[in-house]
Amino acid sequence: MRKSIERIEADTQGVFYEFPVYRFEGSAPDAPSAYLQAALHAGELPGVVAIDALMPLLRTAEKEGRIRGAITLVPWANPVGRAQYHFTTHEGRFHLGTRTNFNRDFLLVEKPDPALLPDEATLSTTDQRLKARLLKLSLGHDIVLDLHCDDEGVPYLYVPEPLWPAMADCAAAMGVEAVLLWQDECGSAFDEASINPHLGRDRAELERMVVTTVEYRGMADVDAGLAQEDARGLYRLLVARGVIEDASLPPPGPFRGVVAPLEHVEMMAAPRAGAILYHVKPGERVERGARLATIVYAPGEADGRVDVIAPQAGYILTRRSHRITRSGEDLLKLVGAERSPDARSGTLEA
Repeated sequence: MRKSIERIEADTQGVFYEFPVYRFEGSAPDAPSAYLQAALHAGELPGVVAIDALMPLLRTAEKEGRIRGAITLVPWANPVGRAQYHFTTHEGRFHLGTRTNFNRDFLLVEKPDPALLPDEATLSTTDQRLKARLLKLSLGHDIVLDLHCDDEGVPYLYVPEPLWPAMADCAAAMGVEAVLLWQDECGSAFDEASINPHLGRDRAELERMVVTTVEYRGMADVDAGLAQEDARGLYRLLVARGVIEDASLPPPGPFRGVVAPLEHVEMMAAPRAGAILYHVKPGERVERGARLATIVYAPGEADGRVDVIAPQAGYILTRRSHRITRSGEDLLKLVGAERSPDARSGTLEA
């Protein structure tokens, strides 16, 4: 394994950000290569500890000569967001200088060639330079995993529609519970920037690709046991796709979780501002008309509550972790069997 340090120039002279990159060399030039990064939204840590738990498995495989394809790992992908605190509250989703989501506005290139990326010296802000650097590190890999988490939720994947159902083995290997399929534009997120250079390839070539945003449950699910479980899922994926040899692991079985287009997700918004009383948890199935949450907007008043009702039967994917809401704020993701009348194209959230 080789370790290197990437250095990003900040927006202020004399200030720099650094993050480590770990590389395992592959023994077979024709084997698939893999790139894994975590904490692009810098406060989302389940993927960070999953990569940490994965490293001993990779070191053992390296020692035993079982790594066939090159593997690149970036466990702390966003040192800029990692350093952002507003008073005592961490803000790792948006760059405070530009108000831009760290997982939006990546450059879209037509070929998987880092030479097509602009010179970082020509980019005006540090978040733009960070995004260009991450693409430079990831372009050219057959497998690209961007590890995130939701507020509270089950583990699930965002998968580009052209890669499904070929990626069903990956979902099964990782042990996730749901897959959301997206197509067209998604705000130039990292996964869009990763798949864009490969669009237009024939089906056989695309089936070799793995590009996904992984949502590892919730923000608070930073736990040693879960980290080990997720690391084993990542390892099983790398074995299933031929990056690592391990005869002790059987091929993944069929994926039996929820699979739905992004347009089937109901983003359940709060009708009033107030305190949230949830009646459902992620992973539960509900019927149309079920009470999902109650907003207490006028405590003590006989009519000071309003319910949030399921518009169709479906599966509770996520919910917010906080218990105070503004009017119109999204509270839950409900995956239904039908297209939502309020379907959002591109991205579900800002």
